[in-house]
Amino acid sequence: MTWDAPGYLWFLLLLPLIFGISRLVGYRLRKKRERYFSDPLFALLQTNLRPAALRTREGLLYTGLFFLFIALAGPKIGTEVREVSREQLDLIVGLDLSLSMKAEDVRPSRLEKARFEINRMLRYLENDRIALLVFTGHAMLHCPLTTDYAAFKMFLDIAEPGIMPSTTTDFQPLFREAVSAFESSDRAEGNPARVLIIFSDGEDHFDRFQEPFQQLLNMGVYIFTVGVGTEEGGRIPVTDPDTGVFRDFHRDRNERVVTTRLVPETLQEMAYLSGGQYFQISRTAHNIEGFIRQLDRLDRSTFATEEITRYQNRYYIPAIFSLLCFLGVLLIPGYKPDVSRKQNKEVP
Repeated sequence: MTWDAPGYLWFLLLLPLIFGISRLVGYRLRKKRERYFSDPLFALLQTNLRPAALRTREGLLYTGLFFLFIALAGPKIGTEVREVSREQLDLIVGLDLSLSMKAEDVRPSRLEKARFEINRMLRYLENDRIALLVFTGHAMLHCPLTTDYAAFKMFLDIAEPGIMPSTTTDFQPLFREAVSAFESSDRAEGNPARVLIIFSDGEDHFDRFQEPFQQLLNMGVYIFTVGVGTEEGGRIPVTDPDTGVFRDFHRDRNERVVTTRLVPETLQEMAYLSGGQYFQISRTAHNIEGFIRQLDRLDRSTFATEEITRYQNRYYIPAIFSLLCFLGVLLIPGYKPDVSRKQNKEVP
């Protein structure tokens, strides 16, 4: 037997305390009464008293409280064996770490906003395997497919542009690495859905990703894209790598300040061709919930089936006994009816 809320069992200690206090109060009242009435005289004044009934009512009151506290604790007696299926899909998060992702047209920056939305997305996942693939002109599987979401968050937190050998965006290495990651992963029985979600501002400086992109389509991978930024664009702050102090804005070869803008067209086309969907994160749009709704519609495979033994909560049994005891307290009379007074009223 187990308990649903065992903390309520501590209330049982109140019963002897209440009993002791009631006896102490009764003793003091009896001592005060003895100053004015002797025991025989007091007995004559209470001829209609039913001592046995009063003791019974008191016993029922304490018994009712006992069962009430037991019911609140929620006793679980008996077991129920249920078969539970655990399902999953494989999800790779592609995170753009190019220099343009440090632009602040979306506060606090495109990269920080993307990181925040990915962390929020994790709250909706259960049993699904997730991986982190970071990319610029190169791509790196920063965290392999795992159900350890705490480990994934750790790798996500340390994903910064400084860990990449280049600063420009190229989708070709991203797709090639995604193909390799999906091919090397052990798929559960039933072929779970494979999903690639890309967080990027869409600025592809090479436009040569068609071949690995087609490979992903042939593998049946759903590609969702999330555009991070605004079409008005923003400047890229340059900070001191040691102190983090702002130094200047990023400039091109002609020393002009660079303004980077969201390019949604490429991201939209990727999502459309794969059967996925495009979402956007800007100053006012935060549509990651739409991606979660889309995930719920994808096929998940059963990767494990297990039997779970659950105890049945039987709180209602002591609750019924408690109710019956309290009804007894209310219905059992502690005094006899005053027959003499009734007879006097009937005399004409």
